[in-house]
Parts: sequence; C-alpha cells; structure tokens
Amino acid sequence: MTAPGGTAPGGTAPSGTAPGGTGDDYGCAQAWVALTAAHARVAGLLAGALEQQCGLSINEFEILLRLDRTGEAGVRLGDLQTAVPVSQPALSRMVARMSGRGWLGRSPVPDDGRGVLITLTPAGRDLLRAAIPAHASIIRVALLDQLTSAEQDLLTSALRRVVAG
Repeated sequence: MTAPGGTAPGGTAPSGTAPGGTGDDYGCAQAWVALTAAHARVAGLLAGALEQQCGLSINEFEILLRLDRTGEAGVRLGDLQTAVPVSQPALSRMVARMSGRGWLGRSPVPDDGRGVLITLTPAGRDLLRAAIPAHASIIRVALLDQLTSAEQDLLTSALRRVVAG
C-alpha cells in the first residue's frame, strides 16, 4: 500500500520510484536518461564518422543539410540557429570558416543593409552528397537497426510531435 505523497508505509519509495518522487516522476527521469544516452551514443558515432570520412563536424553537416533544403534562395544567418545549437557569434565564425573553404556563399539581403544570406555552393553540395552515406550508415547501424519497422514509425511520429510542440 502506498501512502499519500507516493511513499510506502515506513517512508520508503514504492518499487520503481526514487525517494521523494512518484512513479510517474521516476519514469520521466528514466525516459530522459534513456533519450540522452541514446543521443550521446549516436551523436558520438556520427561525429567520428563524419570527421574521419568527410572532414566535417556534426554542426557543419547540419548547416549543409539545412541549406540544401532551402534551394537557391539561401537563408539568413539567424535562421540557421535552430539547426545548430551554438551561440550566434560561434555560428557566425563557423559560417565564415565554411565560406572560406568554399562550401558556403554569403551575400547581402536585398533591401536590408545588415542582413546576410547564406547559400550552399556547388562544392558544399558535393561535400554534402559525399557525407550523406556516412551519416545514413551510422543512423541505420546505431539506431534504426535496433528497432522494428513499427518502432521506427512510432519513434518518428513521437519525435515530430515533440518538435512541433
């Protein structure tokens, strides 16, 4: 029998919960631990593969991928913030380095003296095309191959809902 507040008689936590928390609270914590551990494992494998095979960081890959989806118009630097979780100054430096390597183009935003549009160059597109198989291989081996087809669909659906808010 569990007493009010989620403790069993004698003040101990019920089986499957942590002291001071309810089963739901502990389940939330365990879900978070599993999510962050899975992310750390896959991200670590991706970082190694992309660096070794293509000379790219994960963040550089994300920038190339996001720009590839925007087409010829490009995006403002600030719009890349959602793709790459770094500060605005760090993102500016990363884009400048990538531009210096010939992977990105930068041009002024029409009718905006301060804005800068970032575009993918042909060399950046070629690099992305070379990196995609390395990325896909790690995602398959480290994540998708561990799940059934139904679990993959469920994971995709659940994560899309989380992203949408």
